[in-house]
Amino acid sequence: MSISEIPLTADNQQFTVQLGGRWLRFMLLWRDEAGWVIDIHNESDEPLISGVPLVTGVDLFEPYRHLGFSGELRVLLDDDATLYPGKTNLGERSHLLYISA
Repeated sequence: MSISEIPLTADNQQFTVQLGGRWLRFMLLWRDEAGWVIDIHNESDEPLISGVPLVTGVDLFEPYRHLGFSGELRVLLDDDATLYPGKTNLGERSHLLYISA
């Protein structure tokens, strides 16, 4: 098992990253009451996942296995008392991890 942190900042952002042998474009947006949400596009810029909230305790890829995702995408917070990354702590006290088998 290998764990990699995907570096984030507390700003709306988009970037391309290789996970599980495929290139994916991530877009993270702050949506006020909804918190941080992620959209993921494939290497051809076709949308795969849209508007998934960054929450802890779940594999964000799990509901989308039929799209060929391998590994797990998880949010980890330094403070166990909260369930969601806050507007200003993304990448500092909240982390996006890719876990490969």
